Amino acid sequence: MAMAAAIVATMPALKYLIRITFTPPFPRKLQKFHSLASLSPNFTQEGPQQQRLEQEQQNQLTNNNTTSRSSSSTSYFPKRGQTLELVCESLAFKGKGVCKVAGTGFVVMCDRALPGERFIGRVTRRKGSYAEVTKVETITPHWDLIDAPCEYAPYCGGCKTQNLSYESQLRAKEQQVRELTIHVGKFSDKVPEFCSIMKPIVPCVIQFHYRNKMEFSFGSKKWLPKELLGEEQVGNEKYALGLHAPGFFDKVLNVDKCLLQSEPANTVLAAIQDCWRDSQFSLTPYDVHSHTGFLKHLMLRTGRNAETGLPELMVNFVTSSYKPELLKPLVEKISAIPEVVSIMNNVNTSVGNTSVGEEEYTLYGKSTITEILRGLTFQISANSFFQTNTHQRGWLTNCP
Repeated sequence: MAMAAAIVATMPALKYLIRITFTPPFPRKLQKFHSLASLSPNFTQEGPQQQRLEQEQQNQLTNNNTTSRSSSSTSYFPKRGQTLELVCESLAFKGKGVCKVAGTGFVVMCDRALPGERFIGRVTRRKGSYAEVTKVETITPHWDLIDAPCEYAPYCGGCKTQNLSYESQLRAKEQQVRELTIHVGKFSDKVPEFCSIMKPIVPCVIQFHYRNKMEFSFGSKKWLPKELLGEEQVGNEKYALGLHAPGFFDKVLNVDKCLLQSEPANTVLAAIQDCWRDSQFSLTPYDVHSHTGFLKHLMLRTGRNAETGLPELMVNFVTSSYKPELLKPLVEKISAIPEVVSIMNNVNTSVGNTSVGEEEYTLYGKSTITEILRGLTFQISANSFFQTNTHQRGWLTNCP
C-alpha cells in the first residue's frame, strides 16, 4: 500500500512553518523523521528531547568542522576565561551563534551572536570538541541588522534574534531544519525526491502580537541590567512581574508589555503592574527559596467571541493558596476592561514552578473563553492546550 504523510516542523510559537511531505520510496525513514519533527523548539518549555536535539545539532556542526581544520588548528582548544576574536557564521538551535576563532577552524557557540558579526568573546564552558562564550564587545555588526522593536530584547530570553531581519530569521530556521533532516533524519538531499520531502518555509503574515497565550512570573527578586545594579532596591521595589531572566530561575525581568501577546492582553498586564505592589493590598510574590508568598504566575489568554469576532480575554492568577479576598482589588480593576470575560484562580500548593493548579476557581465571569477555527467554536479553559499562534494554526488545519 502506498504511504503518504505530512510532517510540519515548527519554530517557536509557530512564528514560521516548514512543510515537509513524506512520500515513497522512504517508508522506513518515516518513524525516525517524525521523531525529529516532534523535537522542534517550544517557546516555553524545555525537556530531555530538546536537549538531545540541541546536542545532536551541535555535534553535527563540530563534526563537519573537524574535516575542514588544518593539522595546525586541530589541537587548538581555548582555556576557560580566555578572550577570543570570533566571527559568527550561522545560527544553531535556540538561536545560538555558531562562530569560529579567527585564524583557526575551532567552533564556538555564543548566545546573541548573529551571522556576519565579528566580536570579542570570553570562554565560559568547554564541551567536548567546542566551547561556549559570552559576548564582551562587538567589533563589526552582523548582516541584516535592524533595531529590535522591544525595549526588553537585549535582556529577555524569549526573543534572542529580534534584531535580525525577519527574512534572515526565515533563512536561518529553514537551513537548520534542512541540516537536521539530512544529518539526523538521514535523508539524502542528492535524490530528486528530497524536494518533495522538504518544502519551503511558510512565513507568518504578522511578526508580533501573534500569541494567544502568555505566562508571566511574580518574583521576589527583580533582575536588573548591569548599569542599574548599583541602585538600591528597597521594599516592594524588589518585586517583579514579568519573564525569568536567562539563566536565573529566581530572578524576574519586570516587563510592562510584551510584543508577542495581543494589545488587550498588554492592557491587562499594565493594569496589574500599576497596582499589585501597593502595600495596602498586602500582596506578596512567591519566593522560590523560602517557599513563602502568595502570587506565583499570571496567565493571559486571548480568544474571539463566537458571535462578534471581537477579542475576549481570560486572566488566570496562579497562587500558593486560596485567598480570594487578597485578589479582590485586582479583580475589580481588571474586570472593568471590556475584553476581560473571565478571571480564574489556580491554586498550586507545591514548591514547584508549574502554572497548573491542583484547584481552580472562577473569580469573575465565565470559566472558559471561545475561539473559532474552520467553522467550529472551541471552549478554552485555563489549563487546556490550544495552538498559541492563531494565524499559523489556520494554515496547519488547511494542510492537505
